Amino acid sequence: MKSLWVEESSQYDGGQLRSLFGYLEHGILGDSIVSWRGACDIPPEKMVDGEDLLEHAKIEGSDMIHFIIEAFDKSLAAGVGFQRLFATIVRDVICEMNSDWTGKLKRDGDDLYFEDRKLSISIATKSPISCLIHFAVNVSFEGTPVPTIGLRDLDIDPTLFAEKVMGVWTKEYTEICQATQKVRSVN
Repeated sequence: MKSLWVEESSQYDGGQLRSLFGYLEHGILGDSIVSWRGACDIPPEKMVDGEDLLEHAKIEGSDMIHFIIEAFDKSLAAGVGFQRLFATIVRDVICEMNSDWTGKLKRDGDDLYFEDRKLSISIATKSPISCLIHFAVNVSFEGTPVPTIGLRDLDIDPTLFAEKVMGVWTKEYTEICQATQKVRSVN
């Protein structure tokens, strides 16, 4: 798993959730996590979550940290499992960076909350060659259609946060892959 922090800010519109995003846009071949800071505005034609489409949900925010994870030759079930593990890693990193939030941030499925305020958005999907995850964390609560909280409210530096999350994720993913390669099969 290779990681890249992209300095240049850009808006997430759902089009980045596609096979080979890391490779074609940033030259990272293979399993990857790419992160950057930018706004979010996903039009209905680029929404992947059927529940959001049925609810005519608005998914937008003025300032977020985005992560795109691509893992090759993995099932959608594995991708959803990775997505939930990633949410837990994000929560743990926040609590490590500011212990005042320990025990206050809750994971519900693949999202993080403080009380009724949402901190993250996330989706996992599958392409013909890989599973893909978009996970984003609010930096600011401005421009969101639901009650939210952001890294600013948590007194967390967004860039340091993204780099730390990618480091923890890369280590965890590598160890998961290694764990599958050290066991014998049983009959």
